[in-house]
Amino acid sequence: MPELVFFSGTMDCGKSTLALQIGHNRSARGLQGVIFTRDDRAGEGKLSSRLGLVTDAVEADEGMDLYAHLVDRISRGGRADYVIVDEAQFLAPVQIDQLARIVDDLDLDVFAFGITTDFRTKLFPGSQRLIELADRVETLQVEALCWCGARATHNARTVGGEMVVEGAQVVVGDVNQQAGEVGYEVLCRRHHQRRTTSATARAGALSPDVLPVTSA
Repeated sequence: MPELVFFSGTMDCGKSTLALQIGHNRSARGLQGVIFTRDDRAGEGKLSSRLGLVTDAVEADEGMDLYAHLVDRISRGGRADYVIVDEAQFLAPVQIDQLARIVDDLDLDVFAFGITTDFRTKLFPGSQRLIELADRVETLQVEALCWCGARATHNARTVGGEMVVEGAQVVVGDVNQQAGEVGYEVLCRRHHQRRTTSATARAGALSPDVLPVTSA
């Protein structure tokens, strides 16, 4: 039976790489898929991995009806054997409903990949709807690591290496940002709660707290 599967995890856990691998495996068996993405780091209409792999995709703009897009493609003689959706956290809840309809009405597997929570540890609306509707939710097993070496569980937004906790939910950035630019970093819960990024941890190591000294 076709399924709506949500593959979730933090940044750096290999979501886009797995999406590309699933597409490769199916295309090698003669299947043709439709790939949707939204706000990929490589630019509009691209699905890219941090490993350097990239492929063309359909940009799922705000307001786009994904179900209608598939129906139109098929009615024009196009082929669609499965659907891949990357950066699914950026989709609107109604677009997630459309993905479920693709599974139920068109009998196609839909593989959605996305981050569950934002830099404030709040659920993305698209991810929340996927959790509500998906036939399966799979947590990716490739563990991203915090700068301290612990398993990273939270996404942090940074500006110049400093963690920020206010601002719009969606601001496109990358983990390899230049100084002063908006970027992202994965942290363990402890260091996310303490707002300690790799940059501020290094600065702290250069200026350790001095223990009080009392005269005898």
